[in-house]
Amino acid sequence: MMSVEIPERDGDGYLLNVNAWTPDIARAMAAEDGVDLSDEKWKQILKAREYYEDHAVVPPIRKFAKFINQDQKDLFKLWNTGPMKPISKYGGLPKPTGCV
Repeated sequence: MMSVEIPERDGDGYLLNVNAWTPDIARAMAAEDGVDLSDEKWKQILKAREYYEDHAVVPPIRKFAKFINQDQKDLFKLWNTGPMKPISKYGGLPKPTGCV
């Protein structure tokens, strides 16, 4: 696997420049964190990016679950954590605010 140069990030690992994101960068960031991006996780990351492009905001988990037509509980199970943090992080989106 070729090594990918990960652009500048904040203290929590979020990209400082949303436009610097590429799928390779996402995979490199996840690999660095020991996170396996399954097809399902990948779909959610792309949907979150789509939502962000349309609304210019990272959706709260309730809205996002509705947007992708999935139960919130399933999202928490899949990510083992508040799902919006890793989804927005690996999606190159800004850090979610409020309750995640």
